[in-house]
Amino acid sequence: MKYKHTAEPVYDGRSKRLILGTFPSPASREVGFFYGHPQNRFWKVLAMVYGKSVPETIDEKRNFILEHGLALWDVIAECKVTGSADASITDVVPNDITPILERSPIERIYVNGRLAEKLYNKFILPKSGRNAIYLPSTSPANAAWSLERLVQAWSVIRD
Repeated sequence: MKYKHTAEPVYDGRSKRLILGTFPSPASREVGFFYGHPQNRFWKVLAMVYGKSVPETIDEKRNFILEHGLALWDVIAECKVTGSADASITDVVPNDITPILERSPIERIYVNGRLAEKLYNKFILPKSGRNAIYLPSTSPANAAWSLERLVQAWSVIRD
């Protein structure tokens, strides 16, 4: 089945670092916001990187992103996907990150996981001309990376 991304990007005029995921999981699509699956470590990792408590509500999460000079979106605007398995993603339509780059002083772009990196390089890099920095996936499927290792790797997003 083909799904469309329904969450709007999170950014403002102070966002200096853009984090791009792949595509929302069924749990994220259900709640209408990024990294909505309780087992995804994204919010816990960011909280630990910045020494803050884990944001719980959508408003807290949005405010967390903006307060730390971040922007958040996904590489894919729509695709066919089975469940939350990245390996099943086909028929990709990429998001256009141009509005974020035009309206925010983005200095660095990060991708959350190898598939986000691959799709960014294929679809977005040719248009943006801006390389993205790979960060290991916060997905629970990335069991090879402990929470502590993720926090260490993701610490590069701090100023």
